[in-house]
Amino acid sequence: MIEQRFVITDQLWQRIEPHLPGKVGDAGATAKDNRLFLEAVFWRVRTGSPWRDLPPAFGNWNSQFRRFRRWAMAGVFERLFKAVSCDPDFEYALIDGTIVQVHQKATGAKGGLRLRPLDARAGG
Repeated sequence: MIEQRFVITDQLWQRIEPHLPGKVGDAGATAKDNRLFLEAVFWRVRTGSPWRDLPPAFGNWNSQFRRFRRWAMAGVFERLFKAVSCDPDFEYALIDGTIVQVHQKATGAKGGLRLRPLDARAGG
C-alpha cells in the first residue's frame, strides 16, 4: 500500500489510539493492526466498494468485515466520533447535492429568471 495516500495522520492517530479496543492491558488479544484496519474502513467509505473488493494489502476482507461489525455493535465508532468531533478540521468538506433544493423560478422555468440591465447602464 502507498502510505502517503493513507487518511490517518500520526497526529490524529495519537488522539484516537487510546479509544480503541485491543490495547495492552485489555482483556483478549492486543490488536497490532488497528491503524491499518481503520484505513481499510476509510478506504471502503471513500470508494463505496463492497467489503469483498477490499485490496489484499488491508488483510482478509471477511476478517475486516467481521471486525467492523464487532466494533459497530460495541460502540467503538461512536466513541471515536466523540473523541475527534470536538476539534473539527475542514480538510474535507462534503456537500451532498441530493439535499440542495432550488425554487422552480431559480431554474429558469417559465416566468422565472430574467436578466435585466442595471438602471445606470440602461440610461447611459
